[in-house]
Amino acid sequence: MKHKERTIRPANSGDLEKLLELYTHLHDGTVPAKENNLLDVWEEILCDRRQKILVIEEAGKLVSSCVLVIVPNLTHGQRPYALVENVVTRRDYRGQGCDSAVLEAAKNLAAECGCYKIMLMTGSKKESTLRFYERAGYRKTDKTAFVQWL
Repeated sequence: MKHKERTIRPANSGDLEKLLELYTHLHDGTVPAKENNLLDVWEEILCDRRQKILVIEEAGKLVSSCVLVIVPNLTHGQRPYALVENVVTRRDYRGQGCDSAVLEAAKNLAAECGCYKIMLMTGSKKESTLRFYERAGYRKTDKTAFVQWL
């Protein structure tokens, strides 16, 4: 099946509605109401030079995305590290390489920023999801993650 041209780019101010719709594919949720807090957070994200939301756009819609955060660091020669969060691909685009492409773009951007490592956590227990992240180069045996919900 031939696909229309896909563009990988940082999200911009006009992407909020499309991104919120894409996030419904992440947790089967609804699109949040555009209240002042949501718009304030969106503006804060757009202004944060250390945070990027990378998106894949095809035919005017966002089909895949992830968040990349670059964290300054005093160890490892003062090289920063990167965190990846909210990896999501529309259900009807899964299995077409979008998720791999957006993760590769995040890795490349982290490398451009001089990061010495990139980390990702998933709440998924599905073997297929875990294998996908391993194929993307993430190793589950290198670190132990702990989460405390606030």
